[in-house]
Amino acid sequence: MQTVAHRLDERLPLKIRVDLCSLDIRQRPQEAITENVSTHGARVVSGRPWRKNQRLDVRSLPGFRARARVVYCEPLGRDEFAIGLKLLATVGNWK
Repeated sequence: MQTVAHRLDERLPLKIRVDLCSLDIRQRPQEAITENVSTHGARVVSGRPWRKNQRLDVRSLPGFRARARVVYCEPLGRDEFAIGLKLLATVGNWK
């Protein structure tokens, strides 16, 4: 018998600009765009790949901040990657 995994909460389609910054290696923030978001995760499109389990700071205006872990990174095409993020701690709201 196969079980089907379900999300804890619904993902909402939302396109907003976020800055991603690695906690493991200090780098300049990388701009990305969300595709969908929830209270526990997000899918973003970035211009560079991120490693699975890499820890990130996620920030957007007007005041959303989160610590996150990369769950997956899939190439979408030339210089575009879909990044699944699990939000570990958040401050503020997406909107």
